Amino acid sequence: MSDKGSGIRSENGEEGGLDPLSGIAGPVVTRFAPSPTGLLHLGSAYAALFAHDQARRHGGRFLLRIEDIDLTRCRPEFEQGMIEDLQWLGLEWDGPVMRQSERLPVYDEFLHVLEEGGLTYPCFCTRTEIQAEIAAAPTAPHGPDGPLYPGTCKNLDWREARARIEAGEPYATRLHMDRAAEMTDPLTFTDIARGVINVDAGSCGDIVLGRKDVPTSYHLSVTIDDAFQFVNLVTRGEDLLHATHVHRTLLALLGLPEPLYHHHPVLLDPDGKRFAKRDKSVTIGGLRAAGHTPEEVRAMAGFS
Repeated sequence: MSDKGSGIRSENGEEGGLDPLSGIAGPVVTRFAPSPTGLLHLGSAYAALFAHDQARRHGGRFLLRIEDIDLTRCRPEFEQGMIEDLQWLGLEWDGPVMRQSERLPVYDEFLHVLEEGGLTYPCFCTRTEIQAEIAAAPTAPHGPDGPLYPGTCKNLDWREARARIEAGEPYATRLHMDRAAEMTDPLTFTDIARGVINVDAGSCGDIVLGRKDVPTSYHLSVTIDDAFQFVNLVTRGEDLLHATHVHRTLLALLGLPEPLYHHHPVLLDPDGKRFAKRDKSVTIGGLRAAGHTPEEVRAMAGFS
């Protein structure tokens, strides 16, 4: 890998070329799991190329999974565009493409397992109500993504909760993180570049496991699918390092195997700004339309 002349750097200044898996036992299985809510950008291409490179370098398998559980924002045309961009970049995946929208009953079954274990509770709060309660609190616990859920429905009487559910009131299902931590502590996970990391599940609060419009969430579905697909090396941006604390906790609660992790640097543009789907100037489709070759775009992402 090389980023010569690309003008692209990672968020912490690292470059490509790291071989984190020397000595790993068994075939390496990685995956790229985009959400089709927009066009593939250069940062996403870096993540896909990184996972593909790790699998191919070690004679393993590279999988493509479409995380399309957001039924309001995910679009078939975005998915098709992503697949075309990946193929244009020269990436090949092993086996059929998995789509999370086709696996909702599976997630629902695992959610029921956690519910029956007393590890979840229904949350009837709207986003507006949560924001208002946080604003009214003298101090609000913060996590990596901002203020944590204040626990408004956490101690709701079960009779009232059941009555509201039976009345048809919409609700999300949250993980009772205090109980989860009591059942699983102490936990660790291994990041190839960072070593063994102690899990601090409470840092993300009582995260949503099932949304009001769909019986799953990113945290639940990604954890289940990685195990189902035998992914043993999860590669993703270091901006998602905090999410791994949640996923490791869910793995322990559900009795699923623990993978290794490699949280790679987040790619930045020459101005130090993260690439995003809303930035159309750096989409792969835009670069293609501008006349760039696959080799040139791979080099822009730090791969050659």
